[in-house]
Order: sequence, then structure tokens, then C-alpha cells
Amino acid sequence: MTIHTVRALNDNYCYLISNAGVAAVVDPSEAAPISTALRERGLKLGLILNTHHHHDHVGGNLELAQEWDCPIYCSEADFSRVPGATRAMKDAESFEFAGLHFSVLAIPGHTAGQIAYHIGDALFVGDTVFEMGCGRLFEGTAQQMFDSLSRIQDLPSETRLYFGHEYTETNARFAAEVEPSNSAAIHRRLNQVRDDLRARGVASAPTLAEERLVNPFFRAPTLEDFTRLRTARNSFS
Repeated sequence: MTIHTVRALNDNYCYLISNAGVAAVVDPSEAAPISTALRERGLKLGLILNTHHHHDHVGGNLELAQEWDCPIYCSEADFSRVPGATRAMKDAESFEFAGLHFSVLAIPGHTAGQIAYHIGDALFVGDTVFEMGCGRLFEGTAQQMFDSLSRIQDLPSETRLYFGHEYTETNARFAAEVEPSNSAAIHRRLNQVRDDLRARGVASAPTLAEERLVNPFFRAPTLEDFTRLRTARNSFS
């Protein structure tokens, strides 16, 4: 299995998961960068996976499905809102694609139907978690997001997180402000991400163990602490 990161729109990350010349794409914001990346790597697109219904994660669905004649999976809660959706996925459901085993993890909060796709040691979290941050609460509640972050943290420590956006700079400034005693670790991570962005154009996918060291939302011990952080982050710029 190989994971290729594709940048799209202003700050979106899309992912190609490939094996034996066939790929699935996670959250295609727009079609053109995905088709270009597929052709550059000699891959055929066989499946589209959406973590949630927001346009910047599904905008390329219909064009890609038409070009590559492939199905589109999303959560059952989003089925009527995801363009071209062909299969509704439930929490803990699993499926096989290109010789790879995928499982679904429901992680509502950012939206009511947000899901993650888990394969091997990789977890594609959409807009639930970001480098040193977490998603806004558009449809879900603070309790749902807190519980979803807890579910993610229950996975093995070596699990790598693949985020939906590049928000590291702002998130690092916020993390250092709310946890000044942890600023050295936060700035080490920020410098690592900057180096990766300069070298490859994409940030490295941190492990859960690495993210726990610097993400204040992972480090919030109670719902009250999480809610206070989420409120503060909403007004931070």
C-alpha cells in the first residue's frame, strides 16, 4: 500500500491510497489535481471515499466518477448530501478494495455524519483532527467531538493521522498560547512541518503518540476543558 498526498483548493489535503496499480481517493476537493496525480503515477481510480459532505471534500466527486467509472462511499448520515454517493457506510463497517482492508469509524462533531477510514496504521480523519488542532462544530456538539477525539485516541499509538487541511501555523500559535509550558515541543513540531512542506509540499502525517504531545485538544482531560479550548480557538486568529 502506498499513500500519495495531493494538495487542492487553498489548503485541502486529498489522499490517494494505492495498491497494484489501483487507487482510492479520500475527499477529492476538485477533480483536476486528482486526475493529474493518478496519471503521473500510472494509477487507475477505482473508488472515492468521502469523510463528510462539505463541498471542499466532495467537489470533485461527480467529475471523477464519470471519468473513471468508480463508486462513491460516504457515511449513511450524509448519503443524501454527497454528490453521486453509491454506498452508505455505518460505524464499524468494513470493506475490501484492491486487496486492502478498510474499516469505518464514526467521529461526529464537525458534522453529524463525519467518519474516518482506517487502513493498516493510517487513519483518514477529514476535519475532525488537524495538526495541533481539531475541527469546528458545525453540526455536532462539544460532547460528540470530545467523544470522537477519545475514540481516535483509543487506537494504537503508532496510528498515523491524515488531516483534511493544512492549518498548522495558526494551530501552533494557539497551542503555544494555551499551553505555554509546552511551547518547546510545539515549536519543534512546527519546524518539522515547515521542513516537510518546503521539501515535499505536504506535511508529514504524525502518529497518535506524536500528536498527543502537542495537540491541546487531545490533552484536554474533561469535556469542560475541551469546551473552553474550542471556544477560545473560535475567536483566535
